[in-house]
Amino acid sequence: MKTHLSKNNPTKKLVSGSQTSKSTGHLGRPPHKEMVWIPGGTFVMGSDRHYPEEGPSHQVKIDGFWIDRSPVTNRQFQRFVKETGYITMAERSPKPEDYPDALPELLVPGSLVFQQPNFPVELNSANWWAYIPGANWRHPEGAGGSIKGKENHPVVHVTVEDAEAYAVWAGKTLPTEAQWEFAARGGMEGKAYAWGDELMPDGKMMANFWLGEFPWQNLKTHRPSTTPVALYPPNGYGLYDTIGNVWEWTADWYQDYHLADKPKSCCILVNPRGCSREESIDSRTSEVQIPRRVVKGGSFLCAASYCRRYRPAARHPEMIDTSTCHIGFRCVVNA
Repeated sequence: MKTHLSKNNPTKKLVSGSQTSKSTGHLGRPPHKEMVWIPGGTFVMGSDRHYPEEGPSHQVKIDGFWIDRSPVTNRQFQRFVKETGYITMAERSPKPEDYPDALPELLVPGSLVFQQPNFPVELNSANWWAYIPGANWRHPEGAGGSIKGKENHPVVHVTVEDAEAYAVWAGKTLPTEAQWEFAARGGMEGKAYAWGDELMPDGKMMANFWLGEFPWQNLKTHRPSTTPVALYPPNGYGLYDTIGNVWEWTADWYQDYHLADKPKSCCILVNPRGCSREESIDSRTSEVQIPRRVVKGGSFLCAASYCRRYRPAARHPEMIDTSTCHIGFRCVVNA
């Protein structure tokens, strides 16, 4: 249920439109506006130098594909809803029979919203989250808010079911974890970030992540929140916001490690996928039997003092019925 919490040589930038890319062997227009062609190739996926779940690093071969230049925005999602009448999970009342132990006040439509404390707190408590009735993609902060003026921000408070519904309507699909990571690296091999090995080169913010001691100290000039897409520099493939701003849903089920230990070490995995739906359920929480998907890229809440997952290799589990103020998505079209 929604109450559970749990980016050296950049490859040449490819642009959408009528241009072609002879270097990749792909010709013709993108299948949809604002999509970028990502050439197929081989890369080292994951990391053995950061969080345990990012390992083991392993070689992966990916076929070429098209990917959205930036996360899906409120404006784009609004068009989808207007044309289909779709209702997101955060706008639906949870069924009492599905959550027999839930408090009555949680059996109302709503979603998880970040609540910034004004003093230091224990970082293992996650008590900066609150289930806010009325919070959804139209009202990111709760019933009193709106997306007016935020049409170009990433849509949030969407579950993976919502993201996949949009993708089907748009004639697309969610990226696999391998596709997402390959695209996010922007043609860079072995770098910590999508732009190199330094988080803030020359003191410059390269993405929307937390600045200050998380979660109480905010050193930015604006409150912690999403920012318009494409506000920060693109990566080597011309993609925006692959790092920070919002976590992004993928098509892969989550397991606490990569599956690279199954084939022989000499093998290169081709277009790999994650574990099964059943295997994604966390065996350490027997009372919560909810499958989990991989989310990638980090968000505006990732901080050097807390969650350094604003890197292409980073990955995190998210329960499929969970929506929050810092998870969105982008789509792909396979060649």
